[in-house]
Amino acid sequence: MAIRFWVGVVQRDHVLRGVELGIAQVNHGARAPLARMGVSDGFVYYSPRVSYPDGEPLREFTAVGRVADDEVYQATEGPTMRGPGGDFRPWRRRIDFDADAVPAGIRPLLPVLEFTRESRNWGFQLRRGMIEISRHDFETIRTQMRRPSADDR
Repeated sequence: MAIRFWVGVVQRDHVLRGVELGIAQVNHGARAPLARMGVSDGFVYYSPRVSYPDGEPLREFTAVGRVADDEVYQATEGPTMRGPGGDFRPWRRRIDFDADAVPAGIRPLLPVLEFTRESRNWGFQLRRGMIEISRHDFETIRTQMRRPSADDR
């Protein structure tokens, strides 16, 4: 099966929790978007805001990694992305996040990313919560999120 590439749209505070847990969760815990992903697919989080619902605007790619396995699972115990307690049982995917990734603003990438270059209203498509992107876009984002090595400084 061919490897695919995805952008999940989630506020940074939730992304940080997801990275800590090693999971992806999108669209308020919906299963369907996560079920489209396959093992080894590339995944990047884009955060339009710092926090939900009214956090400060951010517009950064905030985490990047690869889908770790074929399982879509539902959280059944412990803390959730919304906090402990309650009946919220979101669907999740395990992600092997790049530990050395640093946030990268989208503005400098707008002219080179295919999904932003081909649409004047590129932000509108992100409202779906998760979109498929090209290998080119994934690699461009991932490269931008890599810390410079000691040789690059």
